[in-house]
Amino acid sequence: QVQLVESGGGLVQAGGSLRLSCTASRRTSTNNGMGWFRQAPGKGREFVAAISWRGESKDYSDSVKGRFTISRDNAKNTLYLDLSRLNPEDTAVYYCAVNRGSGLSRQTQAFQYWGQGTQVSVSS
Repeated sequence: QVQLVESGGGLVQAGGSLRLSCTASRRTSTNNGMGWFRQAPGKGREFVAAISWRGESKDYSDSVKGRFTISRDNAKNTLYLDLSRLNPEDTAVYYCAVNRGSGLSRQTQAFQYWGQGTQVSVSS
């Protein structure tokens, strides 16, 4: 059982930035791909970004490409999402997740462990 602990969410003005962090409970989780998803009110869970286990491959949704950056520090068992140029449409609960495999996926079903979610709210 892998536990994921997230931090960094909060309220930010439009145009601002945040860094979300997600720390896994065990070292072996760094051998897996990881990802970020989000869910806005009244919406389904949406893919945001993914990263392979060594960090050499990354994938972003069109809505966040160029504004968000996914990264990881395997020595710290930590996944990051740097959010910049935020707008109110980015308001959502953001979830980190661990892929069953080592690569990239946009599919919710590919991820076997999930964090509790952290709220990001962007005001006008």
